[in-house]
Amino acid sequence: MRKLASLFLMLGLIVSASLPKAVVAAPEPSLDHIIQTAPASDWRTLDPDDLLFMRLGPGVVVIELAPAFAPNHVANIKRLARAGFYNGLFIVRAQDNYVVQWGDADAKRPTGGGRMRLKAEFDHVYRASEAFTPLPDPDTYAPSVGFTGDFPAARDPSRGLAWLTHCYGMVGAGRDVDADSGGGPELYAVTGQAPRQLDRNVTLVGRVIQGIDILSGMPRGHGDLGFYQSPAERTPILSIRVGSDVPASLRGAFQVLKTDSPSFQRIIDNRRFRKDDWYKTAAGRIDICNIAPPVRSAQ
Repeated sequence: MRKLASLFLMLGLIVSASLPKAVVAAPEPSLDHIIQTAPASDWRTLDPDDLLFMRLGPGVVVIELAPAFAPNHVANIKRLARAGFYNGLFIVRAQDNYVVQWGDADAKRPTGGGRMRLKAEFDHVYRASEAFTPLPDPDTYAPSVGFTGDFPAARDPSRGLAWLTHCYGMVGAGRDVDADSGGGPELYAVTGQAPRQLDRNVTLVGRVIQGIDILSGMPRGHGDLGFYQSPAERTPILSIRVGSDVPASLRGAFQVLKTDSPSFQRIIDNRRFRKDDWYKTAAGRIDICNIAPPVRSAQ
């Protein structure tokens, strides 16, 4: 009996030794790991002439402008900024889970060569050469969504139209009932759940790349639509300047991960199929407003 048991034991060792060893899957890279290991070629340095620096008491808010989508509004906003139009104005509205708004709420300040009103730039006819990185999942509001440059955008291929989407941190030009009643003297940033019903109803001009926490932390207004009821509640704007007018030593440099890069594709896959220990069920899809191109300091 002992000899038989020894024989079985020996045969078991021989069989186990001949079996291939189990392959242990490498852990999925984290979002931070993807960003930190992205090669230099996957990053783009932002043009300071397409940046706005808004200095408030609590800190500096940096906005990247989108001239490809709203060229006339962007040019007008730069003209207003260079004329000192915004300096000394105020944050006038902070509506909970919606927007923070600033600028000339009374429409009384001279524009210094800028314009109070412009023809709306809600969408535009896109060119075949215009870059677009589509997301693979369906969208409720548009036939196709993705990124043009580092801006969240939507497209209607049947009509050849493209437009920016109202995601968190996007910046738009406030207007009245008339579609052409905005132009840049009043601006707002989305600080709540994406109000996508505003897409193609307001001209979007850019997105906040630094300081959205400052804007979203503004005291809520208790007047209609979140407007402050007294001037004392408003936060003063110390200055708004075009980035290229700010000394390089003060503005620094910003880089954004290219949305047509392999690294950003890895981020899309990572966000669609989250496999870390906390997630038990991966959604398998991503919303355009639940993913944003990372921005970093180049210094």
